[in-house]
Order: sequence, then structure tokens, then C-alpha cells
Amino acid sequence: MASSQVQSLLRFLSQDAKVPLAGAMGKVTELIKADLITAEKISKGGLKALQDIFKDDKLARQVLNASKRVSKKRPPAETTAGSPQKRSRISTRDLTATPYATECALALPVSDVTEAELLDIVLFTNRAPLVLAFALCVLRYTMPEQPISSRLSLAQAVVSANSRSKAVSLGLESEETVEEESWEEGQPTVSVLGRNIKILKRWDYDPREGQPPQKSLSVEDMIDDILGKCSSDNLEPAPPIWGIDVQAARRMHGSDISEKQEQALPIHTPQSARSYLFKSFVKAGSEHTTQLKKSKSRNQIEDEAEKEACVGHLLRAINSVCRSWASTLSKDELDRRAWAWYVHVRPSIKSGVGGWGEKGAVKLADILALKKRPNPAT
Repeated sequence: MASSQVQSLLRFLSQDAKVPLAGAMGKVTELIKADLITAEKISKGGLKALQDIFKDDKLARQVLNASKRVSKKRPPAETTAGSPQKRSRISTRDLTATPYATECALALPVSDVTEAELLDIVLFTNRAPLVLAFALCVLRYTMPEQPISSRLSLAQAVVSANSRSKAVSLGLESEETVEEESWEEGQPTVSVLGRNIKILKRWDYDPREGQPPQKSLSVEDMIDDILGKCSSDNLEPAPPIWGIDVQAARRMHGSDISEKQEQALPIHTPQSARSYLFKSFVKAGSEHTTQLKKSKSRNQIEDEAEKEACVGHLLRAINSVCRSWASTLSKDELDRRAWAWYVHVRPSIKSGVGGWGEKGAVKLADILALKKRPNPAT
């Protein structure tokens, strides 16, 4: 079964049927074996099959009712894995507080459209969230052992570092202020998109804690992408890390010394990074009609679903480029080139303020043009 179909099934269970994502992942293999892989098939499969799988009459009825509701609401063509799905956001309140469930709640959308369809998509955004997207994608290949929470935190730290550099270039902040961080001396750093990001190691955190056993290779691959890949050598795995919020830490450094001793270093939270990413992209042709969409025929959930679909399309395009080069470039070189790729495709802002907070067009065709092409000589 294709990973896109697994994603579609998980989206239905966790968002339409309101099954906690951690629990939904534990039932995917059984649903696949029973050929209950779409809302339409589940609605026709009957209650008994779902009771045998979920072992909970109330939950089985909940899934069945959701499948009937979704099947009636969506045309048959939209129930296939190749079509966009209307999604609502995953609420962490619906999940148990295990690290595994927390990481699953941060999972990013996956685009099911073909690459040919991606070529026709144009998004409107500003430069900061595009940096966030590039950082997230390159981290999948330069730090594959890091879970999604760490990658989101590190990517947001890159955006913050770039914002500070922009403030210096505009004269809003002095070089001395940016470098005034001797309190952080000795704090470890990692390089992301050429930026040295100060980090905090999470020694007591295991993203796989609470993970149910998986028997489907498709599910395992998807879980590895969320939780971080296990090391194939005998070396001790690197711990998950946070990107330190340098600006917040500097403000804390200026506070009373007794208060500082009681406070942990502030970090960029993955939830805020994810939220920022999801609200920052709109498809070309829709950004001028936002108010028209706020009508009886279009609700907030549908608007959010469209924005999440845009994020899925963008991440798929950038990931495709990173994956095409990952086998031939070192991690350091891939990281360096990713910044150059961002510079090449970033929105062209025509106003004269500098453009960091203003919107422009990003053509996914321009991103996909950066893919490594096969060498004809080989």
C-alpha cells in the first residue's frame, strides 16, 4: 500500500473520525488487511468489522458514522488517495501525553498530487516562512535522527536568526546588540542553512516512548520520518535537541539574577513553528478572495485545509529537490546549497522596505527545476 494511502487513512481516522492519532496508527495495519482503506469502503464494511478491529463499540460506531458522513459529503473522486483531503487540525488535547503521541500531533501534511500538477502551482507567502520550509526539509537529510519536534524548533531558530540579521541590515538593531550573548558561551551549536544555531540537548526525552508495535512497512517509514531514524551503526544515537530562543534568552539575561536561576533556557516551541507555517501560504488566485470565502458555503475548517494543502505541496517540492541531491552531496554541502536554493526561489518583493514581512509569488516549478538530473553519460 502506498504511503500516500496510509496518510489519507490516518487523516480520516484522526481528523474526521476524531480517533486519537496514536490509537489510529495502531489500527492502520488491521484496517489495511481488512481492505478498509477509504471512508467509502469503511462505510460499506459494516459495524461488525470495525468492532473486531477497534475492540470498542462506541469507537467503532464513531468511525462508521464518520465514514458515512464523509462519503455523503465528498464526491467519489475525492475519496481517492490522489485527491486533496479536507482536514482539520490535530488537537493535542485528543492525544495521550506520551512523547510518541506528542510527535505524531506535530506531523506535517503530505501532498498527494503528481509532480506534473505541482509544476502548475504558485503560492503566495513572505520570505520568513519559506526559510522555515527549506530548513525543515533539509534537516530531514542532514539530521535524520532528529524527531519532528526538534526539526520544527531548529527551523524556527533559523528564521529568528535571519530576522535579527535583517534588523541589523535595516538599522533597527546594532551589531553589538546581536553579539551581546556571552552568557551563552559554551552552549553547543549546530549549523542549519549556514546559520550557527545554539541548542539545548534533551537527554531525558525519547520520542519513541509510547509507540505501539507496527507491522506495516509503509507505516514504519512514515513513523521514522516523524520520530527520527534510528542509527544504523553502533554509535550512541544523538539526543533530540531544541533550538534556543536567543532573543528571549537575552531578555531573560537582563532580568533579576535570582529569577534567572529559577528559569530554564527558553526554546523555540515546535507548536508555534508549525502554526506559523500553516497560516503563511495561500494558493495564487485565492489570496484576494479571502473575504468571499467566509460564506455559508465555505467554513473555517475548509480554509485551514486549503492552507495545509499548500504547505504539503511546498514541502513535497522542496523534499524532492533535497532527496535528489542527498546521495551525492555531503550533509554540509547539502545544507549550504539549500540556502542557495532558497535565495534562488524566494519571493520577489517589489516594494522598497526589504521584503522580509511582505508577500510575493513562489512558483513550485522553479523549485522543482533545482532537482538533480540523471547524468546522460551514465
